[in-house]
Amino acid sequence: MADITGYFKAAEDKMEGALLHLDDSLAHIRAGKANVRILDPIRLDYYGSMVPLSNVATITTPDARTIIVQPWEKKIIADIERAIMNSEVGITPENNGEVIRLTIPALTEERRKALAKQVKGEGEDAKISIRNARRDAIEGFKKEMKNGLAEDQEKDAEADIQKMHDKYIKKVDDMLVAKEKEIMTV
Repeated sequence: MADITGYFKAAEDKMEGALLHLDDSLAHIRAGKANVRILDPIRLDYYGSMVPLSNVATITTPDARTIIVQPWEKKIIADIERAIMNSEVGITPENNGEVIRLTIPALTEERRKALAKQVKGEGEDAKISIRNARRDAIEGFKKEMKNGLAEDQEKDAEADIQKMHDKYIKKVDDMLVAKEKEIMTV
C-alpha cells in the first residue's frame, strides 16, 4: 500500500501546483480594478542587473482605480516610468517627480469579453494539468497491479484519485466563476 500512497501524493502535489499556477495567472489579468500584481512581470535595470519593480519601489493601491509606485530612490523614477511604458500592462504612467500614478481605465464590453475568454483558457490549462496528474496516478496503479497489487485495491485507488480530481476541478471552476464575475462587474 505504501507504493500507492506515493502516487496519491505526487498527483495531489501536481494538482495543487496547477491551482497555484492558475491563481497566479488570474492575478495578472487586469479586471478593471487596481491590483499591484499586474506589475509583477515588470523588471528594470538597477545598478547593472534586472530586478523586479517591487524590489526598488513601494507599490500601493489607494483606491479601486489607482496604483501608486513610490521609488526608494528618486533618481530611478524615469527608469521605472520607462519600464512601465515598455511593458504589456497597457497603462500610461503619470509622474509628478515624487511618485508614479497609474490610473486603471474602465474596461469596454468588448475587452471584458476578451478577458473572460482568456480566463476560460487559463482555466482549461489548469484542468488539463489536473487530468494529466490523475492519468499518471492511474498508470502508476496499473503498474503496481503487475507487481502484485490486488485488483480491488487498484479499483479503490482509482475511485479515490477520481474523487481528488473532482475536488480540484471544482476548485478551478469556483476560481473561474469568481474571476469572471470580477471582470464582468462594471
